[in-house]
Amino acid sequence: MPRALVLGNGRLHLNLDEECRLRDIYYPSVGAEPHAGTPSRLGFWSEGAFAWFDAFERRVAYQEDTLVSEVVGRHPELGLEVRLGDAVDHEIDALVRQVELRDLSGRDREVRVFFHHHLSIGGADAGDTACYDPSLASIIHYRGNRYFLIGGQAEGRAGLDMFTCGRAGYHGLAGTWADAEDGELTGHPIEQGAVDSCAGLRVQLPASGHATVSGWLCVATAYREVAALDELVRRLTPAKLLTRTAQHWRQWVASTTTDLDALPPPLRSLHIRSLLLARALCDNGGGVVAATDRDILDHARDSYCYVWPRDGALLTNTLDRAGFAHPLRLFLGFCARRYGGERGYLLHKYAPDGSLGPSWHPWLGAEGPELPIQEDETALVVWALGEHHRHTADSEFVRDLYHRVVEKAADFMVSYRDWRTGLPLPSWDLWEERRGVHAFTAAAVHAGLRAAAELAAGFGEMHRAALYAGAADEVRGGVAEHLWDPQAGRFARQLIPRSGGDGYDRDPTVDASTYALHAFGMFAADDPRVVATMEAVRDSLWVHTEVGGIARYQRDWYHCVDLGEDIPGNPWIICTLWLAGWHAATARSVAELDATMLPLLEWVARQASPAGVLPEQVHPHSGAPLSVAPLAWSHSAFASACLTYVETRASLQATVDESVRSA
Repeated sequence: MPRALVLGNGRLHLNLDEECRLRDIYYPSVGAEPHAGTPSRLGFWSEGAFAWFDAFERRVAYQEDTLVSEVVGRHPELGLEVRLGDAVDHEIDALVRQVELRDLSGRDREVRVFFHHHLSIGGADAGDTACYDPSLASIIHYRGNRYFLIGGQAEGRAGLDMFTCGRAGYHGLAGTWADAEDGELTGHPIEQGAVDSCAGLRVQLPASGHATVSGWLCVATAYREVAALDELVRRLTPAKLLTRTAQHWRQWVASTTTDLDALPPPLRSLHIRSLLLARALCDNGGGVVAATDRDILDHARDSYCYVWPRDGALLTNTLDRAGFAHPLRLFLGFCARRYGGERGYLLHKYAPDGSLGPSWHPWLGAEGPELPIQEDETALVVWALGEHHRHTADSEFVRDLYHRVVEKAADFMVSYRDWRTGLPLPSWDLWEERRGVHAFTAAAVHAGLRAAAELAAGFGEMHRAALYAGAADEVRGGVAEHLWDPQAGRFARQLIPRSGGDGYDRDPTVDASTYALHAFGMFAADDPRVVATMEAVRDSLWVHTEVGGIARYQRDWYHCVDLGEDIPGNPWIICTLWLAGWHAATARSVAELDATMLPLLEWVARQASPAGVLPEQVHPHSGAPLSVAPLAWSHSAFASACLTYVETRASLQATVDESVRSA
């Protein structure tokens, strides 16, 4: 199930689904460690009737320009309207949940609110303890050095009114949530193994009036720390924590350096939401996690809770363009620490703590030993550093990374090439499916080498600057000679190595990733060869259903729903935005820009959830989200496209204004 709300502070990271159930909990890093079991629920009882919040009519959204939820639910049979405000405090590791109740029955009565929590600390469903702590009037779950405290208050009275701890998912036991459905909890004080808990609060709700209860989940590495957080939440109050967190994120949004007035309001709103969600997926240790929606485990037996250097470079570059340089600096430091010895390349992916992530890229292939890398990942980190320096002249920061990152990576990119073609040697593609010499990789390597040449020249290393620039020119020449397919009249997506090392064969499959040949500056967007390639992408990869959108490539099998002449694959957010970017690069007037780019941005906006969450891809017939949601790459690509639209529109308008002044 796609995640409806993402909340976090770079250490404690949580996801809620459309039913406002707590689905994912990560601590002490974004994406690691996982601590959520089955969905943790929110329930309500009054006058002998009970309902979980998933039975309410709901509107799930965020407060504008924040990572604080704004949820409204109504249950006519219970005579209740519920307004939820959820946030992970921006400073302390605590989830705060404020529940405002409004009576719809016209009667004075007692309402009971239940907070159910099923934790699997560290991702294991055994070895946990859940217990009631009478000194804190709270429930604590713990295992090893991970402590989770569940507290609450009603009518200004801190402490739980009801509690119970039990087993869940063990020998057919449903869990303590079932105990709440009669409006009472048994008060079982402790359980160990595979456990869950339920906390209850009582409040008097006046006829046609309001009442508020609050719950919180504090997370720490020791009992004394989690108890101190509980005391801090009580002293500051949940309401003040929600207010200050909302203010923090609004101030963050307000610090963007981009004038967004040219964007239509719905696109402006989704642009800001995309920046916020992109930031939420940045760990304080520098890692940028692709997605924290763990339901993908049902498909692949692994998650997207890893740091792909390519995704991180693109996302932090977008934030940097928008005026938020801090995540980029942290990410580049993260990457610098991944280089070992004299190795000048980054591997497939990493865990949020920097350890090597799992991979399916082998070190041994049919022809012998091979590097299990996607070389574009190495290249785009250098490119992102170069882009930062170009736009900010942040020489002091860049100098620190020049020897640690740029020299090692650029020297590797120079050497890891086929002397016969000038192109990079085979590596894995950005889709992680095939090994060869890819157009996307070649474009990224060209961009990385050009950035390295500029940085080397800036630091007075002219011999290295010449070496890197010369290699970049050779890569460009190799693409023009070997990846251009004269029969198809467009660029091929890759060269496939022949067995025995006897040359390459072109792969004629139309692939949206060939957009990189212009996007990273190898060729002009209006180069006839690029135009022919992008027109093939537009014509061959558009999904001809009511949904529309651009597929990754012809006959794309990943999460395949339907394939045919009208459906080359599922529509992808990033691929549709790549086409939009090409339209921006070739537009010659504001009218042309609006006519070609805006419809594609609006298409993406239609794929977003009511809360502004974008998936990786969508169902070609229903438009339902597929794979993970939110995906960091989808949101960074949308925010980047919006920045490109604003910048391009301003440039085109300035040209018109200058012509008017000159006339």
